[in-house]
Amino acid sequence: MDEPFGALDPLTRAEMQTMLKDLLKRVGKTTLIVTHDLEEALYLADRVVLLEAGKIVADLASGEVRTSGNEAVQKYVAATHRSEAA
Repeated sequence: MDEPFGALDPLTRAEMQTMLKDLLKRVGKTTLIVTHDLEEALYLADRVVLLEAGKIVADLASGEVRTSGNEAVQKYVAATHRSEAA
C-alpha cells in the first residue's frame, strides 16, 4: 500500500488507520505500507524500515524507533518532531 491515507483529512485519516489496523489484526496478513508519516508508521506497523537513497538504513521494531541510536533514524525523528524541539 503506497501512501494509502495521504490525501485524507486528519479525522478521516485517523478513522481509516484504526479500521485498517483492526482489519489487519483480524486477517493476520503481512502488509507493506509505504508512508512518510512517522506517526502513522508507528501506529500501524510492527516493524519500521527506513530507506535512504534506495537503501535500507534501519529495520526496527516500531517501539524502538524513537530511542534508536541509528543516526539516520534520529534525524528522521527529529525532523518529524520539530515543534517539540523549539
